[in-house]
Amino acid sequence: MSEALIRIDNLTLAYDRHPAVHHLSGHLQEGSLTAIAGPNGAGKSTLLKALMGEIRPAEGAIHHRLTRHDFGYLPQAAEINRRFPITVLDTVVLGAWRRVGAFGSIGKAERMKAGEALATVGLEGFERRAIGSLSAGQFQRVLFARLLLQDARVILLDEPFTAIDARTTRDLIDLVAQWHGAGRTVIAVLHDLDQVRQHFPQTLLIARELIGWGPTEEVLTPANLLSMRTMAERFDEDADVCRPDGHPGRRAA
Repeated sequence: MSEALIRIDNLTLAYDRHPAVHHLSGHLQEGSLTAIAGPNGAGKSTLLKALMGEIRPAEGAIHHRLTRHDFGYLPQAAEINRRFPITVLDTVVLGAWRRVGAFGSIGKAERMKAGEALATVGLEGFERRAIGSLSAGQFQRVLFARLLLQDARVILLDEPFTAIDARTTRDLIDLVAQWHGAGRTVIAVLHDLDQVRQHFPQTLLIARELIGWGPTEEVLTPANLLSMRTMAERFDEDADVCRPDGHPGRRAA
């Protein structure tokens, strides 16, 4: 790993003035492999979207010299409409649009690359299948193939191994390790702490507020996990955005 690629300075994120992440500071090094862990509602997915610039900070800032094209993003499966009538190959080819541009054309070379990406994820021969006919694990392989075609510098994965079979999980974790070995920066939201311990050397543990950020074995300690559970129990869904003194405000009665 080398210098910091992304710096986060006193970042607070909110939806409709409801706080999602409070006063987070730290940095992500180029070439790092980082898990973002924490309870439901901890702000993990919100943070991923903020890194890409889709959510503006309520306070603080995210500093980097990346463009939107430098990010490859895999959303949660629940956010994707699989009823849309599109084939597996065409879904993967969508990963090339950032290179060819809105007015460019997808040629034979890009389709060949898409076929190679499908072979890499174990779906050779699935090119003409409709995405709606796939199992959850097969569809997740398709989305990873699309990321391969994007060839992004920073890869953001939101719960990439949820509700898929064990073999697919192993194969996709191996692909994540290959990206890391090639020097890409990979950031993944995960719930399974055993997966984090086994495969992710860096961890950001949050429960809306920072609990720990650094080497996984130093972050996922019993004390930090207890703090995470305690903070999660105190979540106030009606809290207003933070006041300038750094504490969550309250709605007026």
